[in-house]
Amino acid sequence: MRNGGELLVQCLIGLGATRGFGVPGESYLAVLDALHDTVGRLDFTLCRNEGGAAFMAAAWGKLTGQPGLCFVTRGPGVTNASIGIHTAMQDSAPMLVFVGQVGTDMRGREAFQEIDYRAVFGTMAKWVVEIDDVARLPELVGRAYATAMTGRPGPVVIALPEDMLTARTDVAPLARAPRIAEPAPDPQALRDSLDMLRSAERPLIILGGCNWSAAGRAALQAFAEASDIPVVAAFRYQDQFDNNSDVYAGEAGVGMPPHVRALIRDADAILAVNIRFGEMTTDGYTLLAVPVPAQRLIHVHASDREIGKIYQPTIGIQAGPNAFAASLRPVAGPWAQWRRDARAAFQAAFDAPAQPSPVDMVAVTAHLRAVLPPDVILTNGAGNFTVWPNKFFKFGKGARLLAPQAGAMGYGLPAAIAARLACPDRMVVCFAGDGDVQMTCQELGTAMQAKAQPIVLILNNGIYGTIRAHQERHYPGRVSGTTMVNPDFCLLAKAYGFHAERVERTQDFPAAFARATASTTGAVLDLAIAAEALTPRQTLTQMREAALARQRADGGTQ
Repeated sequence: MRNGGELLVQCLIGLGATRGFGVPGESYLAVLDALHDTVGRLDFTLCRNEGGAAFMAAAWGKLTGQPGLCFVTRGPGVTNASIGIHTAMQDSAPMLVFVGQVGTDMRGREAFQEIDYRAVFGTMAKWVVEIDDVARLPELVGRAYATAMTGRPGPVVIALPEDMLTARTDVAPLARAPRIAEPAPDPQALRDSLDMLRSAERPLIILGGCNWSAAGRAALQAFAEASDIPVVAAFRYQDQFDNNSDVYAGEAGVGMPPHVRALIRDADAILAVNIRFGEMTTDGYTLLAVPVPAQRLIHVHASDREIGKIYQPTIGIQAGPNAFAASLRPVAGPWAQWRRDARAAFQAAFDAPAQPSPVDMVAVTAHLRAVLPPDVILTNGAGNFTVWPNKFFKFGKGARLLAPQAGAMGYGLPAAIAARLACPDRMVVCFAGDGDVQMTCQELGTAMQAKAQPIVLILNNGIYGTIRAHQERHYPGRVSGTTMVNPDFCLLAKAYGFHAERVERTQDFPAAFARATASTTGAVLDLAIAAEALTPRQTLTQMREAALARQRADGGTQ
């Protein structure tokens, strides 16, 4: 006989889980007790805030492809965690959130910290379920796992009433994870799609999602290269395609480069694989007409709920990205110059003008491109500073980017800690704004305790930069609520056992970063960034204008 807490933990081990993230609470003490006996098999990472724990679980799911586990208490605990649940949903990342609940004999009375989880998270998660019979726990956890992993991956919330965790049962736990095959494309739809691409003059591939396998990514790259079709990544999914490939042309996201906007707008056939057509990737739904685009559209997605949700495709194919990519065969057409121009414009982005700032991030990112290992993992939260890891770094086959499609501030540091735990032998570098990092800086304590310290670059300009930029655009000369007085980030980091330095000049960064990489306890580099430096969108516009000028000078053949 086992109690519900023990049964849950044994089910998770059977499903292949090795780590969970959380903040303790009296509502799930039986689960914490069961985790006492699973150290080395299923480890519990103690976090400082439920939002940080949920970010870590969401990042784990995005990085590993397996559901990130988050354990939080009822009421205030799970409401704190809601930011990570929302992020996992927008990222299409698999995640299981286990939250304590009042006993079944108290439900519906607004008991202490009681929440109706179905009502609160029904539109935020893929599925919400509450255990009402301990004997059904393996069934419902198995369903939660399958739901998080299949179709469009995402978060599932499982409520655990206290009496369900202490009740005893002789039902057997889950012994293995299900082997769920991706749906394969319909053969006729595949043939019609390839014929549509052959008949195009300006074809384009847009890819996204985090549930790609190495074989799937390689298959799509082989098809794109053999067919010489330009490839654009959806918002913050540029790590899913080798940026060093001659067909890669950039990311369709915030601060979208003009050439990427033109590629999507001017394409006459678009193969969209595993994307959900978010606002950022479509430039506010302006690059493709709603509901019927002018471009012929082939939309491939494993979820039937994504196909036709916004845009009515010419051909819709319900198929997993990896199964679809494996089925592709090269096509040929008169679009070689179209692809060359797209690649040239992408390459031009890295020839950027110096920035008027004590620490010039153009020079910093150029140095990082030269010294970071091929399998580096970059993370970031939200803010103007994200332009540097998102637009000024080339993600090779082994590199990964953990960045929130939800635009959630504070994601970068917890994501970096999760990455260090998932991949302890890889370098993890977090880009953070000074406002962004203060959302979750207490998780430096989690990193210290778990011995999972990343390198953190804080771009410190004393303002909420994105909001300030909008404020100055819409309410010029009326700055309000966007100026910060910051702590001494170096003293804070050292209190958590990190190596820390303040970098005041661009020329001092390479040596400081070398010391950061040599540190065995992680590092925080506080970078002096001028508040009056150009905004990323201005920077990108300057770069593209310079690139176009060079192309015109070279006869348009660059």
